[in-house]
Amino acid sequence: MRVPPHSGAPRVTTSHHEIVADLLEHGRGTYALEGGITLRDKPAPLFQLLVLCTLAATRIDAGLAAAAARELFRAGWRTPERLAESTWQQRVDALGRGGYRRYDESTASSLEETATRVLRDHDGDLRALRPSARSAVPDLEDAIASFPRIGPVGARLFCREVQEVWPAVRPYFDPRALRRAETLGLPTDPEALASLAPRGRLTDLAAALGRSS
Repeated sequence: MRVPPHSGAPRVTTSHHEIVADLLEHGRGTYALEGGITLRDKPAPLFQLLVLCTLAATRIDAGLAAAAARELFRAGWRTPERLAESTWQQRVDALGRGGYRRYDESTASSLEETATRVLRDHDGDLRALRPSARSAVPDLEDAIASFPRIGPVGARLFCREVQEVWPAVRPYFDPRALRRAETLGLPTDPEALASLAPRGRLTDLAAALGRSS
């Protein structure tokens, strides 16, 4: 049985829904979930997501980045204020406990710079960057990419995850996710692809596609 396409959008079929169901069943979930972040539209969890994206933007295993983030949060550095109060050596040690050793020293410095910038430029609240419309998402990408060590990769990761709580960002699929969708025979039009996600699972689908590529 075929589902009629939406006004010229790529045709969505029953097999597409089966592929999506399989992706969601076997996916690793979102980075926020793996990093121990209960994502909400509040200053602390948004900052935690920024920290996680900083760690994940380097050439390192995603699991190690998530483990290192959990160690930082376990140490109590869940807000820019608390992170800025920590010492460089404390951050290095926490990253090491999470297995994040290759970039631990430089990342420890970058995290302090990030916390300082969030406090100085956004009064500790990343909601200042929240877009009010889809057309402003590129500006969000640029703003996040400007933080130390994040760059375009980390910015796309942030946007992919934050769409869970920032509706104007939806639907957000990064280039890697769209390439994976194409190889699976799924629509590459973001709206059509998003229509395949069960209610409340859009971010999970975007993560499953990106992380399975």
